[in-house]
Amino acid sequence: MKETHVFAEVIEDLAKEQFEEAMSQPFAVKGVLLPDVHAGYSLPIGSVVATKDVVVPAWVGFDIGCGCCAVPTTFRREDVEANAQEIFKLIHKYIPVGFAHNQKDSVWHYAEIPMTEIMNEIWSKNGLKQLCSLGGNNHFCEIGYDETDRVWITVHSGSRGIGHAVASHYMKLASGSDKAKEGHFGFDVNSDEGKAYIADMNFCLAFALENRLQIVQRTAYAMNKAIDMSTYLVDTTSLINRNHNHAELKDGLWIHRKGATHAEAGMMGVIPGNMRDGSFVVEGKGNPDSLYSSSHGAGRVMGRKAAQRALNVEDFAQQMTGIVANVGIDTLDESPNAYKSIFEVMDLQKDLVKVVHHIKPLINCKG
Repeated sequence: MKETHVFAEVIEDLAKEQFEEAMSQPFAVKGVLLPDVHAGYSLPIGSVVATKDVVVPAWVGFDIGCGCCAVPTTFRREDVEANAQEIFKLIHKYIPVGFAHNQKDSVWHYAEIPMTEIMNEIWSKNGLKQLCSLGGNNHFCEIGYDETDRVWITVHSGSRGIGHAVASHYMKLASGSDKAKEGHFGFDVNSDEGKAYIADMNFCLAFALENRLQIVQRTAYAMNKAIDMSTYLVDTTSLINRNHNHAELKDGLWIHRKGATHAEAGMMGVIPGNMRDGSFVVEGKGNPDSLYSSSHGAGRVMGRKAAQRALNVEDFAQQMTGIVANVGIDTLDESPNAYKSIFEVMDLQKDLVKVVHHIKPLINCKG
């Protein structure tokens, strides 16, 4: 019997079905459901599956390398609060959101990172223009403060259109379809196709990290402009970064994390909650039962369309009192009520991570 571990209390039927189907695949060895689990594309979001000698593109997903980073700064909380509206405006001026990207190429020295001909073809279209762009839906750039009033910049974003194009190509190839087909189609990791996917996935992981790093730098620049400081008060060498959509080789197994944060013993990570409740900086406990993983966030309790139908902007605005953010009908599906309680989720994974800081938001920018 295959080994599975469940850290969630409430799991919707569709998420259960997706997980059970994934675990029924002959190459699936071990599976985990985390506290934020909910139905996704092929594999539930908030799940981890280990395989033997097979990598499954759909289990990594379309936004390869999507993740969170956080970095402490030496800005003063009172200065940020006093200039919050101007900072918010400048972030949106300097960082494209939604489907937008930069008009000029960003600078990134990526020549040492291997890529296949497929990756090169995708990248050559507008790869450097997509760098340092936020994206939409639950992606965000946030400025907040911890229990000592230290100001942090937190970013949640991924590999943008680059990752989507790579995922689409390999999902089609794995399924033998002309569409990116939902399903559990994988590659032998020793095949040419498997090696190519792993190489291009790793390029997307590097791109997604660089994307978040440059968003942090532009956010710091916006803060400096608004507060009228003369230097960037952020040291990116102290950046905490973890992606939550990837596959990696560990102890002879390929561990697929789909909306799950890597949490080895002593490894620092970032788990966001919602626009009101902020994010948690955590330290992994290296729990083997969770395949060395934790949740990647709070997890949704309702889909985007359902949230738009069920929730109202007035309640959303009241919940966001004191936080400068995109609050309106366009972001209603990102309101706190669309998500599980992040505090309950964190309580369910005390054996997986230790909370180091709780960052409460002052400014939240979404696409």
